[in-house]
Amino acid sequence: MNYRSDIRNIALIAHIDHGKTTLVDAMLKQSKIFRDNQRVGELIMDQNVLEREKGITIMAKNTAVIYRGVKINIIDTPGHADFSGEVERVINMADGCLLVVDSAEGPMPQTKFVLRQALKKGLKPIVVINKIDRQNSRIAEVLKLTEDLFLKLATSADQLDFPVLYASATEGTAVSELGTEGRDITPLFERILEEVPPPQIESGPFQMLVSNLDYDSHKGKIAVGRIWRGKVAAHDPVVCLSADGSRSHYQINEVLTYLGLKRLEVAEAEAGDIVAVTGLEKVSIGDTIASPEQPEALPRIEVGEPTVEMTFGVNTSPFAGREGYFSTTRQLRARLYKELETNLSLRVQDTDSTDTFLVKGRGELHLAILIETMRREGYEFEVSRPEAITKVVDGNLVEPVEALTLDTKEGYVGVLTEMLSKRQAQLTDMRNDGHDNIRLEFHIPTKGLIGFRSAFLTATRGEGIMNTIFLGYEAWRKAIVSTRDGALVASEQGIAVFYGLNNAQGRGLTFIEPGTLVYEGMIVGMNSRPQDIAINVCKEKKKTNVRSSTSDIGIKLTPPVQLSLEQAIDFINRDELVEVTPENIRLRKKLLTQAQRLRDISSARRSIKR
Repeated sequence: MNYRSDIRNIALIAHIDHGKTTLVDAMLKQSKIFRDNQRVGELIMDQNVLEREKGITIMAKNTAVIYRGVKINIIDTPGHADFSGEVERVINMADGCLLVVDSAEGPMPQTKFVLRQALKKGLKPIVVINKIDRQNSRIAEVLKLTEDLFLKLATSADQLDFPVLYASATEGTAVSELGTEGRDITPLFERILEEVPPPQIESGPFQMLVSNLDYDSHKGKIAVGRIWRGKVAAHDPVVCLSADGSRSHYQINEVLTYLGLKRLEVAEAEAGDIVAVTGLEKVSIGDTIASPEQPEALPRIEVGEPTVEMTFGVNTSPFAGREGYFSTTRQLRARLYKELETNLSLRVQDTDSTDTFLVKGRGELHLAILIETMRREGYEFEVSRPEAITKVVDGNLVEPVEALTLDTKEGYVGVLTEMLSKRQAQLTDMRNDGHDNIRLEFHIPTKGLIGFRSAFLTATRGEGIMNTIFLGYEAWRKAIVSTRDGALVASEQGIAVFYGLNNAQGRGLTFIEPGTLVYEGMIVGMNSRPQDIAINVCKEKKKTNVRSSTSDIGIKLTPPVQLSLEQAIDFINRDELVEVTPENIRLRKKLLTQAQRLRDISSARRSIKR
């Protein structure tokens, strides 16, 4: 077996907000791939608008730098558990991994998940303890926790002997020993060349596994992956081997490699390179592109099952078609099925209704990002409350269970424990750092997490961080009764006015401002009691002959609660929907009129009596 000493392929993995993307910034800038006068900014790899807004990496991306004549291909992976499918999709391209761990928070749930995937693939790990300049850093304890994690997950004794570097990504420095003054990121580059094995070169005709797809309006589909065998050049004939066993013959138009933020066209690429090729009209992630001389398929990419599902349907509100560019069943269906080409952990199914589709994902955030992306593209539709996906194993009903980690202040332990006990959570660990900070770990069914994020932020007044990771399936316990208060539901269509909203605020919190267009069945607020109340927010004050210049001066409306998309999805009950348009996010009842809702309640009661 031969090796290519001029290449290293490495994946960057870390929990969210542990500084992975900032570390990539430092590697790109200090490798001198940019001009001295070129302004590249921060978070260079997060080019997606949603990634910059939310401060998280959503899509896995490729880049490369040159150090001492060696090309280092860097695969940047997401740090949030809901996008773990992106990690599973691209990690097979690497030979080593940089595990970035926060010097204060230590290993987190996503760290454990991704490290397990990396060690299963036999990747050589390098641990980078980042943010060593934090005032609350606990480097020695974090290193001990990381070693314990490796003891649990390692598949061979060699994986326990991992090098450790200490970095400050914001300063662009890394050192091999604590106490040494860091000057630049060079020690990290050196350790990558020393520790990460060069790619193995297998003799034989061309063979490549597609790990990602891109699209260009001029070049068409772009297939991205690592070459495992042979060479490829422009105009070479190839065979695309699909999941169903079918074979399609194409000719390569262009071969592109990565350097910095650019794709560079090359005459030829060979085994070990991570490349992008064009000219394949029909290709999917997981397909093998091979030479016609020896068309052998590589093992397909395996991705874990989704745990949460919700329905996407055509907008049926009275305002349907007013604000969106794409609002028909055909357009919605085409967009959802197109998403399956690149979003491997997503599932889409047709339902009994031609206007509604069942969409399954890794978590609420995974689906919320899809909804927000489609909304910004001009789609108009409605979505239901997320539900945990159950299945039957050996005749028994089972449900997904997740590990929940909460980092917050000690004063909130009581209220959080009470909230989670109602959601069938079991406390597995509790640690206090001695500075009023506490970490709580629970095992909780996925159904208990739905709607919890908003309640958690409210209960902790924003002084908390929650993380989850999928554990597996356990026996179904029982349904969780909703603890949410009732809704304030508009009883008429029209324009919300000051007087009507003032009356509504006497019943609870409102979600809209004066001048907002409303329709019957639209949720305009939350009641202070468990029951739903129909209320006329369009009601104006009756005119009388009595005039008072000061009668309304002292009345002021409380500012409305503005729900984000994620909060809206968390808020709704099973009998409610979120109406999503490019301009607005509205909450509504599935049955819009009060008469329909009362009939539905009556029929449900009759069926229970029977």
